[in-house]
Amino acid sequence: MYNIPHYAQKVLETLEKNGFEAYIVGGCVRDFLMKKNPHDFDITTNALPDETKKCFEEYKIITNGEKHGTIAVVIEGETVEITTYRIDGDYADSRHPESVEFSGNLQEDLGRRDFTMNAMALDKSGRLVDIFDGVKDIEGKVIRTVGNPSDRFEEDALRIMRALRFASQLGFEIESETSKQVHEKAQLLKNISAERIRDEFLKLLCGVNATEILRSYSDVIEIFIPEIRDMYGFLQHTPFHKYDVWEHTLYAVENVRCDPILRMTMLLHDIAKPECFSSDENGVGHFKGHAAFGAKKSMAILDRLRFSSKEKKLITELIENHRNSYSCDTDIKRMMNRIGADNLRLLLEVKKADDMAKGIYSKQDKKQIEFAVKRLDEILENGECYRISDMKIKGNDLTELGLHGSLVGKHLNMLLELIVNNVIDNDREQLIMYAKQLKEVEKW
Repeated sequence: MYNIPHYAQKVLETLEKNGFEAYIVGGCVRDFLMKKNPHDFDITTNALPDETKKCFEEYKIITNGEKHGTIAVVIEGETVEITTYRIDGDYADSRHPESVEFSGNLQEDLGRRDFTMNAMALDKSGRLVDIFDGVKDIEGKVIRTVGNPSDRFEEDALRIMRALRFASQLGFEIESETSKQVHEKAQLLKNISAERIRDEFLKLLCGVNATEILRSYSDVIEIFIPEIRDMYGFLQHTPFHKYDVWEHTLYAVENVRCDPILRMTMLLHDIAKPECFSSDENGVGHFKGHAAFGAKKSMAILDRLRFSSKEKKLITELIENHRNSYSCDTDIKRMMNRIGADNLRLLLEVKKADDMAKGIYSKQDKKQIEFAVKRLDEILENGECYRISDMKIKGNDLTELGLHGSLVGKHLNMLLELIVNNVIDNDREQLIMYAKQLKEVEKW
């Protein structure tokens, strides 16, 4: 019934052969029941860590988690975590138990877990242990804590983010009392590391139900991105937008593909609109400079959430340029040169999602995006010149003409502009002739 891989079966059989209980536990059991293929297999057992090590002494063993009862064993190239049944002690930091007590009882071990759907166990013969009605909740598409939700979230506040993440990924509803405590205990997230929150949040953003979770639990998201609060209900007073800034943002997130960088970009792309708002004599709203200011605000948010330098650069670059027009070759080639062809492709996805989220997706907007995507592909396929490295003239050629230092780069960029604007062809003789003319102009 359950396709347990050979390496996991071997762990179960080895423990049982040595007289111990052994079960697959947690998310992999949930995935089996949802007809998904699990990627990681965690094992729980009544064997103590020293006993587990003895059972697998012929294999590579990793003991980093031994203090908490976890021994990792490498079998057939796969790493399997084997954890002794345990009861967690008090949680002083809203994340880690101060102590753990090993138990000989599977029910006690399952009772310390976060949600009913993750508190089931499976033995090697396929017998399911479901003490907390996890199957019922999976069938009902419900996320419910094991026991009192207030206690579970106070023990480990990251479970708040996990509840939202699972609701987004699986399309489940959060049970009413669990949901109530998610809202009430949200402040506990301040005790959780930014990296942990970021990782759960990005998974949430890429879920099938992401926008509904963002809408229903925005007060929780505010704990680590308080800047979103200014977008709620902020009317744009423009014929180009049907929704307020927050609703527009949610639709923009929904309209872009499930990629963490793109989804984070759409969440933040209009973050500065409320601060950049002005209205003209006709009462029409304008948001001058919101893209550039939004990139600056977003950098502070991304710093706070410990995004990598590469991720911060890309997201802020996409935000800063999301209002640019790409109606002609010159616009497209300039941006290809500035941010690279791959990033321009991402930027066009951002622009399309933004346009679609206005509630008024014009034929002109659609045609401009389609044109830009088509020309981007053609430029790459045809090997058209859009950057200095594509030019048929090099820095050494300019040096031979008597140009040195910063003038070389300056003149290469001037020549590139002439090519991109279709003033001259990317032809070596023509480029050298124009370079000589530019040099003469420089003397003046």
